[in-house]
Amino acid sequence: MSAQGGNVRMGAQGGTVRMGAQGGTVRMGAQGGKVRKGVARRLLDRMFVGGEVLEVERLTERMRRVRIGGPALAGLAWTPGQHVRLLIEGGGLLGGVLRTYSIWAYDPSWEAMDLIGYDHGGDSPGASWVRNAEPGQEVAFTRPDGGFVLREQAPYHLFAGEETASVAFGAMLRALPPGGVAYGAVEAEGPGGHLDLPRELVRVCRDGASAARSEVLVNAVRELDLPAEPGVAYLAGEARTIQAVRAHLVGERGWSRKDVRTKPFWTPGRKGMD
Repeated sequence: MSAQGGNVRMGAQGGTVRMGAQGGTVRMGAQGGKVRKGVARRLLDRMFVGGEVLEVERLTERMRRVRIGGPALAGLAWTPGQHVRLLIEGGGLLGGVLRTYSIWAYDPSWEAMDLIGYDHGGDSPGASWVRNAEPGQEVAFTRPDGGFVLREQAPYHLFAGEETASVAFGAMLRALPPGGVAYGAVEAEGPGGHLDLPRELVRVCRDGASAARSEVLVNAVRELDLPAEPGVAYLAGEARTIQAVRAHLVGERGWSRKDVRTKPFWTPGRKGMD
């Protein structure tokens, strides 16, 4: 270091530190990079749970069940209807992008959970992962989260959505008590697109029509023979369609908005919902 502050050069163990007359700027070399990576890794370990794809099964024309397992899954807290966000490789600050998948089934004693994903085609991160997942792949995901869950004291439960909603609906229907009353309508592209659910709901098909702002689903809910007293509704899937179903329940059937729970999973052109 010179009398004016000079430069201090450090070797491989400490990188290079340059200091000017006023204290200057400190630039860290290889050692500083390792520190940053270490901090990033600790943050990721806190945010995500690690596991491995154990098995993959095709359930419908476009839906695949992906079982993820590992010791870290043994103690997770989960309420049926909740989701996880999977870290999919593709750059970004986290080393990938996050995509949301509903949990079909989970039991801590398995040390495993089942996700079901919908492959809508194209090369978006979410659809590509569902299409290409295979046993042996390592995965990282957030802990189960979300408020799209059953309201236990509801007089009855109404479900409405399309393929992407049926995964959460399956877990929620399975969690209903024996005396719990459920109504609902589920839309799919065709008969082969419907996921088998624990309770029988009305099935309708788009037959080539768009799933966005779907009149098929709205009309199916409109035709349901529901009790005069409102229950609690769970609407999920394409954002504009569930807005239209909610508008029907509130505007035509006189339901309160607080009795309608919504979960938009996707909408055309919305990045991050693919």
